[in-house]
Amino acid sequence: MRPRGFVVWILAIGLIVPISALAEHTRIWRQSEFSEFERGTANGVAIRSDGKLMPAPKFTAFSDPNLAYLWALRADSRGRLYAAGGSNAKVLRFDDPAKPTTVFESGELAAQAITFDSHDNLYVGTSPDGKVYKVTPEGQKSVFFDPKTKYIWALTLDSQGILFVATGDKGEVFAVTPDGKGQLFYQSDERHARSLAFDQKGNLLIGTDPNGLVLRVAIVRKNSQAAPEAGPVFVIYEMSKKEVTSLLTDDKGSVYAASIGEKQRAAPASPVINVPPSLSQLQANNTPQGNVTLQLQAQAPQPAISFPFISSATGGAEVIKISPDGSPETLWTSRDDLVFAMGLSSTQNILLGTGNKGAILSLQGNDIYSSIAKTASAQVTSIIAGPNGEMYVATANPGKIFTLGPGYGPSGSFESDTFDAKIFSHWGRLSWWGDGATQGKVAFYVRSGNTSTPQKNWSAWAGPYKNASGETVDCPAARFVQWKAVFLNTDSGGVPNISWVGLAYQPKNVAPVIDDIAIQDPGIRVQGFASPQSGLAIPASVQLRQPQRNTTNFPTAPGVSPDIPARFPKMEVPPQGFEDKGYSSVLWSAHDDNDDDLTFSIYYHGEGEQNWRLLKDKLTQKYYSWDTTTMPDGAYYLKIVASDSPSNPVDQSLTGERESDRFEIENTPPSIANLRAVAAAAGTAKITFEAASSSSAIARARYSVDAGDWTIVFPEGLLSDAPKESYQISITGLLPGEHTVAVQIADRFDNSTAAKVTFTVPGRVTK
Repeated sequence: MRPRGFVVWILAIGLIVPISALAEHTRIWRQSEFSEFERGTANGVAIRSDGKLMPAPKFTAFSDPNLAYLWALRADSRGRLYAAGGSNAKVLRFDDPAKPTTVFESGELAAQAITFDSHDNLYVGTSPDGKVYKVTPEGQKSVFFDPKTKYIWALTLDSQGILFVATGDKGEVFAVTPDGKGQLFYQSDERHARSLAFDQKGNLLIGTDPNGLVLRVAIVRKNSQAAPEAGPVFVIYEMSKKEVTSLLTDDKGSVYAASIGEKQRAAPASPVINVPPSLSQLQANNTPQGNVTLQLQAQAPQPAISFPFISSATGGAEVIKISPDGSPETLWTSRDDLVFAMGLSSTQNILLGTGNKGAILSLQGNDIYSSIAKTASAQVTSIIAGPNGEMYVATANPGKIFTLGPGYGPSGSFESDTFDAKIFSHWGRLSWWGDGATQGKVAFYVRSGNTSTPQKNWSAWAGPYKNASGETVDCPAARFVQWKAVFLNTDSGGVPNISWVGLAYQPKNVAPVIDDIAIQDPGIRVQGFASPQSGLAIPASVQLRQPQRNTTNFPTAPGVSPDIPARFPKMEVPPQGFEDKGYSSVLWSAHDDNDDDLTFSIYYHGEGEQNWRLLKDKLTQKYYSWDTTTMPDGAYYLKIVASDSPSNPVDQSLTGERESDRFEIENTPPSIANLRAVAAAAGTAKITFEAASSSSAIARARYSVDAGDWTIVFPEGLLSDAPKESYQISITGLLPGEHTVAVQIADRFDNSTAAKVTFTVPGRVTK
C-alpha cells in the first residue's frame, strides 16, 4: 500500500498537467443555461428555467391610459375591461383602448381594488383613509361603505351578494350587505388583511401581513338580510415570506398563494406606539421618467407594506400550492423577484406578475417555469382572463395594459447578450440544437464589432443560418460577437425550441508577457513540489520574494464551452525555498492572453557586457536556481524570455521578454589585514584590524577573547556600508600573561573570514 502522502502528491500534479496539456486556440462560446439566456433580449420568445428558448404567447400593447400606476383589472358581465389606479384615485373603462372612459374619480390617492356584482354595479376601494364607493351602470357614484381604516386592500363578492372588504392597518375584514350595511366580519392578529379569495366550499380565504398567513374562515349566515358572521378559523399555511400579495383558486379546489418580503426578526419586548401616517405624510415623488415612487413617512417605526409599490422593495418571493387535502407544495421561489399578481391561463398554467423588472412568468409544473413576457414597467400588478382566451395584464410605474395570448405570435426573436472574446478573434461555425429547431423553423443571424454594446458601427446581421449541424458565419473578425434566433411559422405545426447554441472562434495569437521578475536574496535555493518518496531531506524553508502577478489578464469568459479550454489561470504549486550557500534563485510571473502553454529561457550578462549568454532554456516552471560559484564575482542582469511555441505552429509562435534589476554575485570571502594587538600592564589591550571585500560591503564583524563568547564590534564611523572598514577594539580586565583574540568578518553574501592574534599582558603571573 502506498503512503497517503504519495496520493496527495499525485493529486497535486494532476491538478496542473491536464489544463496545460490541452491548451488550444480554437474555442466555443456556448449558451445553454437559463441564467445565460436571461441576459439576452427576448421578443416573443419564452426563456424556460430548464435552459430552453421557445415561442412565447402573443404579447401586445392594449392601452396606455397615461396613469402612473394601475392596481387592479376587472371585467363586467358584458366583457368590458375596467382598470383601477392613480394618482389620484381613478377607474377607467376601455370601450376604446385608445380613449378610455373615466367612470370614477375621487380625491384619495389611489383606487386599490375593484369588483362587480351580478347587476354590474362597480365597487371601488380607495386608499389611504379611503372608502368603498358604488358606481351604478348609469354612472351614479356614492359612498357605499366606510370601514374607518387606513387602507382598503381587496374586495370580493360571494354568491349571496355580500361584499367582503380586506383592510389595514388593523387587519380587519368587513362584510357588507347589498344595501350598504356592514359590520366587522373577522378581526385578525395581523396588521393587514392583504388579499382575499373563496375556496371551493365557499369559505373565505385571507392572506395576511406581516406573518404571511393564509387563513380559512367559515362563513356563517343567520339570514339573507343580515351580514354573515365568521365561523371557525384555521391557518392552512404560513408562508416563509411576510406579505401574501395574491390568492388564487382553480376548479380542482387547489389554492395558490404568493408572498413577498423577508419577515422581521422578533425585537426585544418593549412598549411600541404605532402611529399611522396621516394623509399629509403620504407623499408622491414624480421621477424624471414620469414614474411615481410613493413613500410612507410614519411618526414611529412600522412594518413595511407594499402600498404603494416602493421601487427598492426587496426580500424575494415564493408561490405555494395548497391541495384540497391541505398539503402544501412550493412551486416557485426567488431571492430577487417579487410577485404582485397571479392569474390562471387558458392552458391552466399559473401566471405570475412580478417586479421590479416587470416580467410575466408561467409555471408549467415539474419545477419548470418560463419568462414569457417583459414589460417596460417596473411591476406587473394584475392579471385577469379576457373573453376570447386572452389574458389582460396591468402594470405600475408606469401604468399600462397589455394582452397576452391566445396562441403564439407569427414570429419571435431572441438576441443573445454580447460576448467578449477579450482578444481580436476570427469567427467559425455556428451550431445549435433543439426540438423542431432543425426543421427550418428557426433561423440564426450573427454580427460582430469592437465595442462592448452593439451600435450602428457594428457589422450588419449575417445570415440566415438554418443548418443546425453547423455553418461558418460570415462576420468580420472582431473582439465582440452576438447571435440572434428568429422563430418562423410558430403558429403552425409543432412548437420548436432551442436547447443550446455554440459559436466557434479563434483568438488572434498574441505574445506572452513576463509580468515581473523577483531575484531572491543570495544563498537561497528553490525547488518544486517534491514527492515524499524521493528521499530528499528538505531543509527549513525560507520566505521567498514573490513576483507581482497581472491577474487582470485572466478573465473568465462567460458561456465558454467546457470541452475547449478558456482563459483560466493554470493552477500552480508555489516553489519551496531553503538556504543553500553559493546559490542564486529567480522567480517570475507571466501570462498569455491566449492561455497558451509557455516555455521559458533565461539569459544573463555581466555589468558592462553587451552579449546575452544562455543560462537555462526549456523551462516550464516559473522559477530557477543555479550554482553561482561558476561565475566570477560582480554585478549581473537576467533576461527571461517566454515562448508560446508549445501551443502554436513554428511560424506563428511568439515570444515576450523582460530584464531583471541589477543583482550581485560574490563568492570570494573578505580579507582581514593588519591585525595587531597592543597590551598594557593595567590589564588592557587594544586590537586593530582592517576588513576588505572585493565588491560588496562588509556586513558584520565580531571578536572572541580566549575562546569566549563572540562579541559584535562596529567599525570606525559606526556604519558597515563600504567594502573596506577599519576596526578598533579595547579590551579590559585581562590578567597578566598570554591571550588570544580571534576576529571574524562577513560580507552580505555570508562569505566569512577569521583570523587571530596572540599577545602577552605584562605583569607577574600567579601560579
